Amino acid sequence: HVQLVESGGGSVQAGGSLRLSCTVSGYASSRYCKGWFRQAPGKEREAVAAIDSDGSTVYADSMKGRFTISKDNAKNTLYLQMNNLEPDDTAMYYCAASNLVVQSPNVFRVPSFRFWGQGTQVTVS
Repeated sequence: HVQLVESGGGSVQAGGSLRLSCTVSGYASSRYCKGWFRQAPGKEREAVAAIDSDGSTVYADSMKGRFTISKDNAKNTLYLQMNNLEPDDTAMYYCAASNLVVQSPNVFRVPSFRFWGQGTQVTVS
């Protein structure tokens, strides 16, 4: 079982930046692919980016350029750096873990991720 806890959300003005963190724990958690998803009110949960155990990354097409996923293995922490934020980025952001690899065609599917955090709210005005 893998536990994930997000932090770093908050309110920011358009054009600003935030860095989200996700602490990961649990048996063999370092072997899992990790991902960031977001869900705005009234919308489906959508993928932002994913990072594999070897550091390989993949981004959803609409998220390329302003978002950067990274991890610190020593701290068991996943990050999402978000720059030039827009009001449409307002959402609850979740980190998640999957036993897929980032090369999988299903890596951006919500059901592909077995373990989820509770989410952290990002509000851009």
